[in-house]
Amino acid sequence: MSNQRKPNNNKDNISIFGPAILLVLIGFILTYQFVQPAPPDSIRIATGQKEGAYYLFGQQYQERLKQEKIELEVLNTAGSIENIQRLISGEVAVALVQGGTTSHAEAEKGLRSLGSLYFEPIWVFHRKNVPVLHLTDLLGQRIAIGAEGSGTRALAQQLLADNDINPSNTPLLPLSGRAAADALLNGEIASAFFVASPMSPVVRALLDSDQIKLLSFGRADAYTRTHRFLSSVVLPEGVINMRRNLPAEKTVLLAASANLVVREDLHPALMDLLLQAAQGVHNKGGWFEEKGQFPAPDYLVYPLSSEAERFYKYGPPFLQRYLPFWAATLVDRLKVMLLPFLALMIPLFKIMPPIYRWRMRSRIYRWYKEVLEIDHRLFVADADLQQAQSALTRIEHEVAHIEIPLSYAEELYDLRLHISLIQQKLDRLQQKG
Repeated sequence: MSNQRKPNNNKDNISIFGPAILLVLIGFILTYQFVQPAPPDSIRIATGQKEGAYYLFGQQYQERLKQEKIELEVLNTAGSIENIQRLISGEVAVALVQGGTTSHAEAEKGLRSLGSLYFEPIWVFHRKNVPVLHLTDLLGQRIAIGAEGSGTRALAQQLLADNDINPSNTPLLPLSGRAAADALLNGEIASAFFVASPMSPVVRALLDSDQIKLLSFGRADAYTRTHRFLSSVVLPEGVINMRRNLPAEKTVLLAASANLVVREDLHPALMDLLLQAAQGVHNKGGWFEEKGQFPAPDYLVYPLSSEAERFYKYGPPFLQRYLPFWAATLVDRLKVMLLPFLALMIPLFKIMPPIYRWRMRSRIYRWYKEVLEIDHRLFVADADLQQAQSALTRIEHEVAHIEIPLSYAEELYDLRLHISLIQQKLDRLQQKG
């Protein structure tokens, strides 16, 4: 018996679809080179002293990012000046920075703001026996202006310099927090600067004291026009304690803004996540802020990042609204592969059906060559009918084992019909011979 040539369907499928699959894989590999790296699963934020608001807010951010499997390490620091230095050195990726503590040169070092978070009022307390109407009245007095590296110190120095008060003519002491409050209460100093929340225990203690008075900035408009990062806010009469009527009168305060600052090379997805955390923490408002006012793209210490600009215009990224952070970032990173994928698949979808049809029909039509040769041989006078019969029998047997989809059965049965016609012709010739 002659060898039977049965079609190898697996081999045929590989020959049809293999090149297309290989082409798509090569396209994916090449495109993947342009996919942005995944965001890191841990970052560090510089805040402030442990008893301050910055450190407290840093811990709240930490809890919110923990829900998305991102570890936020909260570092306590001396304040904004140190925070900026740590950002520039790359020791941290995120920091809370007070307005008035930056310079244009620092802005060129790759730092960007994600927005302002809330107003930070500047509290200037002085002893009642030291009459102070304006900051100029503090000339020559002992003043606590905050610790080295703190935002309070940098801001106090700017405001005092506006009034020609400097270390050459006035003792400016590096006291802050509780130490500055105790020195003021004990009469060791005449005045002290604080940048703190109204709920700060230090601020509350000084407001409660009968020996201490809070300065109202009568020239607030002059300061806000000189320093654009400053705002003027009002502390209403009695808002702290109605029964004791604290404060005893409406008080005008200057306020800087707390900013969320990041390195420019921080992963964009983490910028979006930090903004969502800030929104959850700060959008409730407070004594000086309206509900929903913060975070905001105003009162900035650095240029606004492009990611933050999109966030304020359109809200959180679409995918992060409905997917876990890891899934949203994965899809967002791989979307760059979508265009090349479509560029490959659309032509393939057009090319593959004709190729497939040609391949299926070729399983049938390749036998017609031999069938036609047998047919032509039968017209020769001295044709070898036995050889023709043997070849036709082999073809008929092999055609019976062709495997094709049902949609191509018509072509297969046409071939079988033609083989049958040749067989009938051969039978007639054999009967005559």
